[in-house]
Amino acid sequence: MSSSAPARPRANRRLAAVSAPPIGRAASWLEHYRGDAGPVVNLSQAVPGYAPPDDLVREFRDAGTTPAAARYGAVLGDATLRSAYADHVSERYGAAIAPAEVGITAGCNQAFFAAMIALAGDGDAVILPTPWYFNHQMTLEMLGIEPRPLPTHAANGFVPTVADLEAAIDDRVRALVLVSPNNPTGAIYPPERIAELFAVCRRRGITLVLDETYRDFRPDPSAAPHALFDDPGWRDSLVSLYSFSKAYAVPGHRLGALIAGPALMPEIEKVVDCMQICAPRPSQTAIAPMIEGTAAWRAAKAAEILERIEVFRAAVGAVPGWRIEQIGAYFAYLRHPFEGRGSEAVAEALAVRLGLLTLPGTFFGPDGEAHLRVAFANVDADAIRTFGIRLETASEERLFGTRARAALAG
Repeated sequence: MSSSAPARPRANRRLAAVSAPPIGRAASWLEHYRGDAGPVVNLSQAVPGYAPPDDLVREFRDAGTTPAAARYGAVLGDATLRSAYADHVSERYGAAIAPAEVGITAGCNQAFFAAMIALAGDGDAVILPTPWYFNHQMTLEMLGIEPRPLPTHAANGFVPTVADLEAAIDDRVRALVLVSPNNPTGAIYPPERIAELFAVCRRRGITLVLDETYRDFRPDPSAAPHALFDDPGWRDSLVSLYSFSKAYAVPGHRLGALIAGPALMPEIEKVVDCMQICAPRPSQTAIAPMIEGTAAWRAAKAAEILERIEVFRAAVGAVPGWRIEQIGAYFAYLRHPFEGRGSEAVAEALAVRLGLLTLPGTFFGPDGEAHLRVAFANVDADAIRTFGIRLETASEERLFGTRARAALAG
């Protein structure tokens, strides 16, 4: 009597084509670092290198003990936080944002995921300037939405142009996604360019999704990053995304926000309800009074991060062969000197040989072979200087010579 092995369940074919989480993949390289160069300098993930303020910590502690915090809340967020965030954005932009136009999510990635499901479907396309944020591209691939690249270049500061956007739009495109300040390049898009790109979106009948996770780390914190909310028709063509993780130093509390018009918000609500029902209640309760309560602390921390930009320029800008092609907010985008070697091979070698963890440009889309992304905001000035000192020793022989190849091989 013949027997056959039971059939194995198959995973979603779309997910099989999506890359593994990039941060964990890069971190695995450090398993082979022997410590020869000194302690690891981890510049891979965009995470604040400091703790949240004491007042905010107390708010989290107190909020977590209340019975209400353990219960479900409104799908689009607690009314107190929606109102506080609406007031904050209204003041920042000199606009009039209503609480009903605010949705609170479990981090900005969830806000993006919900917005994409609400805007596009199987076979549609969404335009992402390249280099792109890898979780945006991964999300679209999971959903069967084409992530259509809109190339940007060092020569124009990695800022997308109107002409290139016009050329990328066809009848399958549903949205343009902009990240400013940008992840991974650090580029800050001028308000005039954002307005020009938004005008194209409106004229061509697509939505602009503007991710402003890093807006608190602009060099002109008192100025509005753009004037799109002044446009009386913004509610028909704009979705604004934000993360509380960076400015408030609370990435583990998973709290984000989005702003959208009345036609789209009910669709976003459906998505959020099925994904998580509501954002974490203790986090919402704690953050609401702290939008105003931590304003001075946030401004001081943002100033510290801006100072690190100059430290990075001094530490890395003079290292022979390496070129800072863009820098801003949390990130520097470096061109490496090893012609003919891919960025992933360079990033892995830096980790294994020198204990320097960065992310390769190929993690952020096509044409990234010559670049590395460096997230300098999660380390102090001394670590940035150490990074520069070790880069000076990163010869091709040290990284890719015979002994180095043996180390990389395991």
